[in-house]
Amino acid sequence: MKVAVVGDVLLDRDVHGTSDRLSPDAPVPVVDVERTEERAGGAGLVARMLARDGHDVTLVTVLGEDAAANALRAVLEGIEVVAGPSGAPTPVKSRVYAHGQPVVRIDEGCAPPAAPAVTDAMLHALRNAETIVAADYGRRLLEHEGLRAALRERAAVVPLVWDPHPRGTAPVAGSTATPNHAEARAAAGLAGDGIAGDGIAAAQEAAAVLGRRWSADVVVTIGERGAVLADGSVLPAPRVESADPCGAGDRFAASLALALAGGARLPDAADRAVRDAAAYLRAGGVAGLLRPTTVPLRNAASDALEVVERIRAAGGTVVATGGCFDLLHAGHARTLSAARALGDCLVVCLNSDDSVRRLKGAERPIQSQDDRAALLEALGCVDAVLVFDEDTPVDALRRVRPDLWVKGGDYDAEALPETAVLAEWGARTVTVPFHPGRSTTRLAGALARVG
Repeated sequence: MKVAVVGDVLLDRDVHGTSDRLSPDAPVPVVDVERTEERAGGAGLVARMLARDGHDVTLVTVLGEDAAANALRAVLEGIEVVAGPSGAPTPVKSRVYAHGQPVVRIDEGCAPPAAPAVTDAMLHALRNAETIVAADYGRRLLEHEGLRAALRERAAVVPLVWDPHPRGTAPVAGSTATPNHAEARAAAGLAGDGIAGDGIAAAQEAAAVLGRRWSADVVVTIGERGAVLADGSVLPAPRVESADPCGAGDRFAASLALALAGGARLPDAADRAVRDAAAYLRAGGVAGLLRPTTVPLRNAASDALEVVERIRAAGGTVVATGGCFDLLHAGHARTLSAARALGDCLVVCLNSDDSVRRLKGAERPIQSQDDRAALLEALGCVDAVLVFDEDTPVDALRRVRPDLWVKGGDYDAEALPETAVLAEWGARTVTVPFHPGRSTTRLAGALARVG
């Protein structure tokens, strides 16, 4: 898909080291630097995410003429960059970590600049995009009236997702805006009145106010709880433990734009974006983007393989199981819970829709693979789902290489074709107690009788 990302860029620099003493000059830690990592921030991070997803990305921005701008060009290699002159120093945000814990952030060149000029080449770069993400980081590029006019024109033709900023400008009419809760409340002027607090009702109120004011669809992200639509719909997020939420909003906006361009309705697109943002955090967030990979983040396998990599690196036990899971029932829940108890993560290998049809017949599956995966991911005992298209999970297992493959007690472990495959890397098949009387076929029949 052809995607244009337009907005402000900055250079993010992470300085990692150790600290075991205080400075003699002041009671502050001394950090012995071990490595420094640089990446594109702002609109550059969105562009990098989308390029990693496998899309044809054009980044429309402005850049200065300094060492930081040269570093940005280097970390954006492989992405088409159409940049006008910024007329200002390149903003740099340096985060210093000791033993993995943040110590201080140092900002350089981050004072609001004069509004930059916009070139004809920048405007032309927007014309062929199938979807657009506007990433406003308060550097005034998106204030330019010529650029705003071009974006309004494109918003009438293709999805335009606008990620606003407290110091930025209002989204153009016809866009889909994605403020976080604090940004939405402040922009709506509800910080000191209206429905008090930071709950879901307050986010709904802000979304409704901003939707009318901006003539835009508004989705308010509410952190680990998910997102809220102006009509009051709440889209809960899967449970994720992450110390660093950096980039989650960018991931949300990027995924929302892709889903809308694919024809999804806003509630479905926002739900998918919530799940993608959770997967991004579960895979390590920005740190995960720095690791080389050949698997696009939005591929269903990517999250599973990232989870496996992290658990295996920590010396943990990887457990996998598989099936169609067409209608989740108590037997499934007990089997999955028992499987998770055997190790440090559980990956479910899920038959795709085509695979289920070949195995079960033309009337199956009852639920799509996306819905089946979403239900599994909502279970606290499931860490990741990998969808496979073959008739057996053999190829999926070779990708995951679990330590344990778990099936219900109604299976003969030695007779399973997976058992021989697991032996290739010294893994084994185990069975957990079978709970008779629970089956998808029986449940589907009961539902049909009720209907």
